[in-house]
Amino acid sequence: MGINAIVGQSGGPTCVINSSLAGVFSACRKHGVQHVYGMRHGVQGLLKDDVVNLTDVLSAPGQLTLLRHTPASYLGSCRYKLPESDQMEAVYQEIFDVLRRYDIGYFFYIGGNDSMDTILKLSDYAAKVGSDIRFIGVPKTIDNDLTHTDHTPGYGSAAKYIGTTIKELVRDSTIYDLKSVTIVEIMGRNAGWLTAAAALAEDEDCEGAAMICLPEIPFDPDHFIARVDAIQQQTPSLVVAVSEGVRIADGRYVCELAHNLVNVDAFGHTYLSGTAHYLSSLVAAKLHSKTRAVELSTLQRCAAHLASETDIEEAVMAGRAAVENAVAGITDKMVAFERGTVNGRYACKTKLLPLTEVANAEKKVPQEWINAEGNGVTHDFIDYALPLIQGEPKLPKEDSLPRFAKLKKVLAK
Repeated sequence: MGINAIVGQSGGPTCVINSSLAGVFSACRKHGVQHVYGMRHGVQGLLKDDVVNLTDVLSAPGQLTLLRHTPASYLGSCRYKLPESDQMEAVYQEIFDVLRRYDIGYFFYIGGNDSMDTILKLSDYAAKVGSDIRFIGVPKTIDNDLTHTDHTPGYGSAAKYIGTTIKELVRDSTIYDLKSVTIVEIMGRNAGWLTAAAALAEDEDCEGAAMICLPEIPFDPDHFIARVDAIQQQTPSLVVAVSEGVRIADGRYVCELAHNLVNVDAFGHTYLSGTAHYLSSLVAAKLHSKTRAVELSTLQRCAAHLASETDIEEAVMAGRAAVENAVAGITDKMVAFERGTVNGRYACKTKLLPLTEVANAEKKVPQEWINAEGNGVTHDFIDYALPLIQGEPKLPKEDSLPRFAKLKKVLAK
């Protein structure tokens, strides 16, 4: 089999996706892999033979430390849907030609649901043509919606950012003696894990979000307005957390009510934006209250300054586990997390899942973790999420600003 490894990143980034890349690279070097190559912009770049030799760029002193704390995708990303091999086999032949040219024996792909679909298709094709390349998926998604894993790298840091930001917004929203509603739009298409993290803000020093609206619960605009009105009778200024993916009873996203144009990505996912602005306008019109829409957008996935050290360490662990299992002869799997305790404290270890169990599947917030009113979460969620946001990263800095790793293209050899 080939003596080299290749790794790519795909889908939306996180502030710890490069921690997993650092884990893959360091483990490959430890296990004697001769060269570790990187795909620029995932499998889409691989099709263009846009490959860099990471052995040349990451072996310099201090580079792995920088990489470990750098947000976004160091290698670049893509949202490219591989066709079925029986429909467009030429695409697969081209990919495997590139892999043979670089003498690849190990293929690692860091991503979420759609990325696992990609690596599953490649693994299936490898089996079909008798290739001995080993394929391992490394989980990544702030959405925390990969199935059969306790959580995913990237979620803990995003949850920490959301909990912190809601806490700060609650304080800011109360400075004037007037009625106001701040509606915070949080990422999450069909699963409300990120929006649920708004509940982390509530404590003895913070009232928290007055409502938390998850996509798991059908959204009724009239009921929403009535509930805001009732709460304002007691608390004039309030903050509401709402998922970008909330839908009304007929299945339409709330953001679609504001405009008729619907754009989709390569996987058929609707681009979601504007939920908070729509609801803010609705509240202003119905209740004549001052309103503000806050869309966290990409900030929640790239805020390395608020990353969870636990998240960073687990992301590195996931990358290392992928390599260790591939070197041991395993293929066609994704690394996953299993929660446990050691001396009564939270602990996490890795396990392996068949790619068929995770590709294109979604894990949603359990109904029993959503309150009876459908506008908040129970303490079971708090117990689940708190361990994931712990620890403060020691970011490399210069002039009090963070220093990040930036890929300078080095042609693969």
